[in-house]
Amino acid sequence: MSDYTVIDPATGETHATYPTATAAEIEQAVAAADAAARSWGRSSAPAERAALLRRVAELHRERRDELAKLIVREMGKQIDGALGEVDFAADITEYYADNIEKITADAPVDIDGDGTAVIRKEPLGPLLGIMPWNFPYYQVARFAAPNLAIGNTILLKHAPQCPESSAAIEAMYRDAGFPDGAYTNLYATNEQAAEIIADPRVHGTSVTGSERAGAAVAEVAGRNLKKVALELGGSDPFLVLSADDLDAVAQAAVDARLDNTGQSCNGAKRFIVVDGLYDEFVEKFAAKMAAASVGDPWSSDTVLGPLSSVAAAERLEEQVASAVEQGATVVTGGTRDGAFFAPTVLTGVTPEMDVYREELFGPAGVVYRAADEADAVRIANDTPFGLGSYIFTTDDEQATRVADQIEAGMVYVNLVLADEPGLPFGGIKRSGTGRELGLLAADEFVNKKLVRIG
Repeated sequence: MSDYTVIDPATGETHATYPTATAAEIEQAVAAADAAARSWGRSSAPAERAALLRRVAELHRERRDELAKLIVREMGKQIDGALGEVDFAADITEYYADNIEKITADAPVDIDGDGTAVIRKEPLGPLLGIMPWNFPYYQVARFAAPNLAIGNTILLKHAPQCPESSAAIEAMYRDAGFPDGAYTNLYATNEQAAEIIADPRVHGTSVTGSERAGAAVAEVAGRNLKKVALELGGSDPFLVLSADDLDAVAQAAVDARLDNTGQSCNGAKRFIVVDGLYDEFVEKFAAKMAAASVGDPWSSDTVLGPLSSVAAAERLEEQVASAVEQGATVVTGGTRDGAFFAPTVLTGVTPEMDVYREELFGPAGVVYRAADEADAVRIANDTPFGLGSYIFTTDDEQATRVADQIEAGMVYVNLVLADEPGLPFGGIKRSGTGRELGLLAADEFVNKKLVRIG
């Protein structure tokens, strides 16, 4: 489907369709982004850019209810989660306004000879962002805000099911006072996105999405010698090594699996439990998963709304059915009703099964039995992904020891859902390259220019 369309996954109703951009509109957008980068991007003071970003954060908060409603309808996000996402996007944007001096300051370099040397950070120019549907505001904020703080300009291709939220984001940047071309929303096709990446006026691309999308974009970017940042899939391990309160650990596991109806790249998906705790954990985890309410995303009492589309729910259903065919056991769930999917727990998954190396993007998790700590680490690392990870233990030394062995971009110990604007986000292996959030995000697309003065 090339058109950008709003289809409510909870009801199946099509609300609106928007045509994709014409070639002339794409050219106009790229030209405007290039002009803004050469003028505003290079001449504006950091304090000026900070004031604009701070106003964008304020507009998120002022338009909070309206913005949240758009994504409930576009991709089925539960209303409280939608409101929380708008708040987090505002916090992220404000973070880069507050830290713009750190982001843009010269970094002195010690030298042997006379004179001075500094690393001066300068913008590269226009960047293309290709964003997914699962967090329509948050994903954009963590790409756009640090790069606008630097002075780069943004061309934004959002997911085709998010035309109204993406237009609302552009409106906030425009209403905040950013100049024409600084931030442009594009209803672009995949083919047009490839042409934009290849355009010599565009200097980099950031993609959040599937492995397939990341590989396709990286291929085009590599062919054109463009910098690319990739945040792709994840199958994050959740290690249970010891516990004083296994009931609380099981609840943390549910929270980590069901956030955003299980549609989070860094949501815990593989639960690896040492032998002595396994049976009790499975019992508690499955009971808590089964108790999670599935229903109307507009209700605050609902834990799980629909998946983003019927197709997404059908894909998860196929994965679960395939796992069962190959010998896995469904402890609870496994059923679909339209775009709604019951919270599901699988056990008995072995390395020979397809699901062992797949990402389950929805409210389904797999529990593995580990013989001991070393076996738990082995299972955790036996995956093509390396985004996030979670360790639960009562032993501080064990926590440090295991964290050092986990192959992932992020490790959280004894807590979940603890993302903050200042904490860098990203992975290794097939989960991608580069970092978003934190101060590291502002170093992805920047010219670190050496200035040596004798």
